[in-house]
Amino acid sequence: MSSPRKPQVLKGFRDYLPEHMVLRQQVLNIIRSVFEKHGFEPLDTPALEYMEILTGKAGENEKLMYHFRDQGDREIGLRYDLTVPLARVVAMHQNDLVMPFKRYHVAPVWRAEKPQRGRFREFWQCDADIVGSNAPLADAEAVNVLTDALQQIGLGRAVVHINHRRLLEALATIAGVPADQAPTIYRSIDKLDKIGRDGVLADLQRNGVSDDSANEILDIVTMTGTNDELLDFAAGKLASIPQGAQAVQELRDLVDNIERLGVPKNMYMIDLALARGIDYYTGPVYEAQVEEPKVGSVAGGGRYDGLVGTFLGRDVPATGISLGIERILEVIQEFDLLPARKSVADAMMVYVEETLADAAALARELRDEGIRVDQSIMTNKGIGSQLKYADRRGIPFAVILGADELARGEVSIKNLATGEQREVPRAVVTQELDMLLKDQLTAVEGE
Repeated sequence: MSSPRKPQVLKGFRDYLPEHMVLRQQVLNIIRSVFEKHGFEPLDTPALEYMEILTGKAGENEKLMYHFRDQGDREIGLRYDLTVPLARVVAMHQNDLVMPFKRYHVAPVWRAEKPQRGRFREFWQCDADIVGSNAPLADAEAVNVLTDALQQIGLGRAVVHINHRRLLEALATIAGVPADQAPTIYRSIDKLDKIGRDGVLADLQRNGVSDDSANEILDIVTMTGTNDELLDFAAGKLASIPQGAQAVQELRDLVDNIERLGVPKNMYMIDLALARGIDYYTGPVYEAQVEEPKVGSVAGGGRYDGLVGTFLGRDVPATGISLGIERILEVIQEFDLLPARKSVADAMMVYVEETLADAAALARELRDEGIRVDQSIMTNKGIGSQLKYADRRGIPFAVILGADELARGEVSIKNLATGEQREVPRAVVTQELDMLLKDQLTAVEGE
């Protein structure tokens, strides 16, 4: 026999074992539910795209793209986000889509970046976007669906930071930086949390910004205060720059619409330092940050009116958000923000050989009523062994149909966490188990 191959996974990639997948699917299902409650329709696209589709749109992220030539000698790339594929879809199917088009997309993307905590080379994004509306209400709805999703997955303390790309362009004008070089300003400001004021100051100077202009930019973006105070401050500083004044007014309209949609006031704030590193943003930008516990960004987004136009030759307004599921899952697990389950099954059907047919019939009845039942296949094991197996799997209840129970017309239901066991008539097993499951869920959610 030849030597066995070493089992290994590529760096930055992971296997998802069942216990992790149970939580993962729970969170993804909650997010999908929130998106659909807001009227967003599901969409999916291929993992692979032509390189010409993916390039020239996302700045620094494109350096991290996985790409290769396929057997047909075509230049192919793995998608690095879900927004560029959406832009292609809109361009290809513009006559088939009803505008404004509200879509959500939950899928993996790939970036060849340095793996670290909460950051992997393969990761999932949960996007919700609105294409075909330039109204401030569309941007407000993007923030609205984001805050709703964060609340539902236990991150109600997250705060959505909001800024505007044209406000940052106005800062570049103040600095004397030509418009086509303005992205260098965004990228420098985007590093503020990581390298601090002195680091950003040095970065701006390396990009040709004078000391006075660099300090003025930093004085503006590090200003603190209420939303109204910050917008008034920015309006005063940028009054002589048309795109700056327009950006401030659009932010006022956005905040007004966010308030009218009922987004909790403690879940959003104006942040003049927010830049977002992706090049295709053209208007308001958003980033959800978790302050308690302080884990940083878990979601982001913004308006990108020019992206679809790279395929059509004309601008199509678009705005949206993206939740980074890997960081979110780490926070949820570390701080127990959602009721945890170890198994998808609600109950294990336990039996002896002579009661198998009756136990299988009962399992079918329970499944028909929406209860998830794992039929034991341990035919050579006694009831005790089957119960130990179910407990190790993290299944909360066992439904036991032994020979004595069958003769009495009863079934035993055992809580595997507490050891409590009760016998109930065969005719009411479904109602009893359903009640126990609801009581357990209520108790966990109340902790």
